[in-house]
Amino acid sequence: MRFFHRIRVALALPLILSLILTSFPMAGFAASHISTDQLIEDSMLATERARIHEFMSREDVRAEMTALGVDPDEALARINSFSDSEIQLIAGQIHAQPAGEGAIGPIIGALVGVFIILLITDLLCLTTVFNFTKCAR
Repeated sequence: MRFFHRIRVALALPLILSLILTSFPMAGFAASHISTDQLIEDSMLATERARIHEFMSREDVRAEMTALGVDPDEALARINSFSDSEIQLIAGQIHAQPAGEGAIGPIIGALVGVFIILLITDLLCLTTVFNFTKCAR
């Protein structure tokens, strides 16, 4: 009987101590659920920052900035201090307008292509669009 009493006391004391310690208020951590959209946005923002850094490290861009009187390293330091919305705006512009490309090139190419097709069809006597061509027949 004495044996069981000692076992109960030996088990009761650690249990009482653990209950008292767990009932004290603890400093909680502010944790919240992170949505998939937030993870994707953070990942895209990191990708856009990397794209801007890659663009700024190109030799032709650095040479153009130097020609315009801008220190490329100082410009990169300023870009590092941009907010997330500014980074997204700049990355969108870099992605939309690569160097040497714009809307006028495809338009002129399409017009030249149509002109050549109509010229060939006029020379083959299939159409009569231009007065300055003479039929091959």
